Amino acid sequence: MVPSGGEAGNGVGRERFLADAAARGLHVEVVERPAALSLEEAAAGMGISPADIVKSLVVKHKDGSFLFALIPGDRQISWPKLRTLVGVNKLSLPPADMALEATGYERGTITPLGSVTAWPVYADASITGRRISMGAGAHGYSAFVDADALTSALDAVVADISDPV
Repeated sequence: MVPSGGEAGNGVGRERFLADAAARGLHVEVVERPAALSLEEAAAGMGISPADIVKSLVVKHKDGSFLFALIPGDRQISWPKLRTLVGVNKLSLPPADMALEATGYERGTITPLGSVTAWPVYADASITGRRISMGAGAHGYSAFVDADALTSALDAVVADISDPV
């Protein structure tokens, strides 16, 4: 159950994110960032490349369960690759209200860390070996983290699950 009142906007989501990272022994650096009109603008504002911003996508199975897909900002999810890896013939992006219920995070703040349910995580192989930025559970914040430490802490499946945009 998701607490009422849009918790992602009031800091509770960020607190859940930080508590989960700490419980996993994962070092994250949370920074406040201004709103951006594009991925390129967001990356420039943080002094990184668009590839270093990793989108945490919540993906719905046909059976009603979910998973997280971590995709670099300069790439898009490859549905055929992900379906093959997961071993299903249908996956989809849920509506915003369903994503909120499944994770406890509003779109734009979604992260596997601190999700109300610990869904399986699939990370695109192109994020490995570098420091990435990702959602930190609240609007206006990003977290910097070592991608290899993140995927290890989340016991993520690391594979080629994206295509160029």
